[in-house]
Amino acid sequence: MEETIRLNKYLSSAGVCSRREADRLIEAGQVTVDGKKAETGMKISSESVVCIGGKRIQAEEKKVLLLMNKPRGIICTAQEKEKPNIVEYLNYPVRIYPVGRLDKESEGLILLTNQGELVNRIMRAGNFHEKEYIVQVDRPVSREFIRRMAAGVPILDTVTRPCPVKRLSEDTFRIILTQGLNRQIRRMCEYLGYEVVRLKRIRIMNLTLNGLKTGEYREITRKELKELEELLKDSDSRPWKEKR
Repeated sequence: MEETIRLNKYLSSAGVCSRREADRLIEAGQVTVDGKKAETGMKISSESVVCIGGKRIQAEEKKVLLLMNKPRGIICTAQEKEKPNIVEYLNYPVRIYPVGRLDKESEGLILLTNQGELVNRIMRAGNFHEKEYIVQVDRPVSREFIRRMAAGVPILDTVTRPCPVKRLSEDTFRIILTQGLNRQIRRMCEYLGYEVVRLKRIRIMNLTLNGLKTGEYREITRKELKELEELLKDSDSRPWKEKR
């Protein structure tokens, strides 16, 4: 019996995108298999010819994981219509895409890869992986503000998870999140009457900026990769939604 694989897993394994994004592309009619429009959930064989937008998808050249210090003003997307996007900014020789997002106005650590399963395991909120930020706001940070930010803030029809928050200076604090709601920190601050002036991500799990200047990037080191794989060993890659 011929071995088959789900189309979304094939696209993820080929380094094209995550499984969730693959399903979106399939639903949008951008994926064909053997010249016919693909269907969500379908399986393909090793002989199948898979194309996105008419371009055939080949197996990835090598596994890539980059750490970048994203400048403000760059959009975290691989979509060519969005300008200026991070993929064009880097112009890396292997097809890669960002792991999650940083707002256009935000800066700091962003990961880029061609490993779909890795994206899912890092980004799935149910895995509770830490992301650390330094945030400057438009007025003095009060004890009450820190307490309420740490306890959970009602935004987007839910309440944010309790999280560590520490005041660093009169108008700056550090926060560690294990979820990634849309523009979460900005919305949390806004709810409490503050406006974010500057937001910089400095850590994702065991990975840090570690001296990277704004706009610079580097490949993950063997030591970092080994530590990351250990942290991810029990992580689920299935899509997960926050309860609301």
